[in-house]
Amino acid sequence: MSELHTKISSAEPDPTIEVEALRPHVYDQNIQEYDKRLPNWWLWTLYGAIIFAIAYWVAFDSFKMDRNPGVEVMREIKAAKLLAASQSAEVTDDSLWQMSRDPQTVEAGHATFLSTCAVCHQPDLSGKIGPSLIKETWIHGGDPMHILSTITNGVPVKGMPTWGPVLGQQKILEATAFILANQKVKPKPAAEPAQTGTPL
Repeated sequence: MSELHTKISSAEPDPTIEVEALRPHVYDQNIQEYDKRLPNWWLWTLYGAIIFAIAYWVAFDSFKMDRNPGVEVMREIKAAKLLAASQSAEVTDDSLWQMSRDPQTVEAGHATFLSTCAVCHQPDLSGKIGPSLIKETWIHGGDPMHILSTITNGVPVKGMPTWGPVLGQQKILEATAFILANQKVKPKPAAEPAQTGTPL
């Protein structure tokens, strides 16, 4: 066995076999690495990651091509809180005023208003068949809860449908928020008894 080991060790290398170069450093006294080029797929993955990181930084940080992720998360949290408040059992004047200051809620209410209310009250709320919704004095009360109640229950005797079963609470809350968001002056509780007109 010793003689065989000696022969193998002393044998000259075959010149037809290409000997791969080794790196000069050694690990743990006897571990060496071949000095090979990294595979193309590995290099392209590295270069692609570098290019993507630079492009992402330029697009989102320098040119602000999209919303900041942190700001977007806070916006979604705020929207979730408003949605939770709107779906809770207790709806108050204050909570409706708060909803009227949220752009997303107002935008959703605007869409509902255009599809169901604008035919009578005009897209700009100036009134047509139905009364103006941007005046100081309201026929059935201009407080947020009064507006919500009027939309929900309607005024069938004067032609206003009962929207509660049709739209559902969420859309009615959003429509109320949209109307409140367009008030230039705080509405008065109700009109004088002598006043006449078409209800909200």
